[in-house]
Order: sequence, then C-alpha cells, then structure tokens
Amino acid sequence: MASDDDEIGAGVSAELAEFLRDAVDSRPARIAPCVCAGCGGRAFAVLVNTSGAERECSGCGSRAFIADTEEYWNEEDWEGEEPGTAACPCGTEEFEAAVAFSLGADGSVRWVTVGLRCAGDGFCGVWADWKIDYLPTDHLLTMV
Repeated sequence: MASDDDEIGAGVSAELAEFLRDAVDSRPARIAPCVCAGCGGRAFAVLVNTSGAERECSGCGSRAFIADTEEYWNEEDWEGEEPGTAACPCGTEEFEAAVAFSLGADGSVRWVTVGLRCAGDGFCGVWADWKIDYLPTDHLLTMV
C-alpha cells in the first residue's frame, strides 16, 4: 500500500508502480521510470547481478547504469556473480524498467530496488536490489 510520502514518477505503469510499492518495505519510496537519455525510449534489455543493474535501450542501444551501479560494476565486487541478462519466464528480454528508492526518516536513500515489467506478457518482478550505506544520496534519485 502506498504511503502518503510516496512519489511515483510520470510514465511508470500502474502495474509496475504497484508491484514496486508492494516489494519495498514500509518506508516512503520514490519510484522513477527509466527513460533513455538518447532517444526517450522506455523499453530495455537489462543486465543484473547483486551489485546492480545496467540497461540498454531497445530503440537506440544506449547504455546506462542504474543508481550507483557503475561504482561497483567490476569483477572484484561481483563476488563470483557475473551480470546476466534479465529474462521473463515467458522468454522475453525486453522490459519497462523503474527504480524504487526506499527513503530513511531523513529523506536519504536507504535501498535501491529495480523493477521490470515484461513487454511480452506484463509479468512484473524485482531483478536487483541493494542497500545504500553512505551519505549523501540525493544524486542517486536522478540515476535511473
């Protein structure tokens, strides 16, 4: 259930927004859609592991890291888990992507949760989430 303090960005489908809201804890959340800076596309192939996520626009091929992923996207931090392409149980590898930022009492980001909605059958799932244990975190809110 949405908190009065939640913010859901324009362009996040109702299904994915509801799924992400249910997937994060009871803290207020900011849910933002992934939008390609190059072409404005909203369909992506997504590489994920426990260290984060990187998306590739289905329209123009531009790539972007989600939140602070770039800082930890190397073999040392993968802990034996190399990134893999997210795939829906139906076999589709193209998704609408959105990020839920769970906020602490002080408004700082505490968790990043990457939700994907399958372009084929609408299946929603969390493909990656990780804790943020540093400050400040405001920069993360624009890195979707």
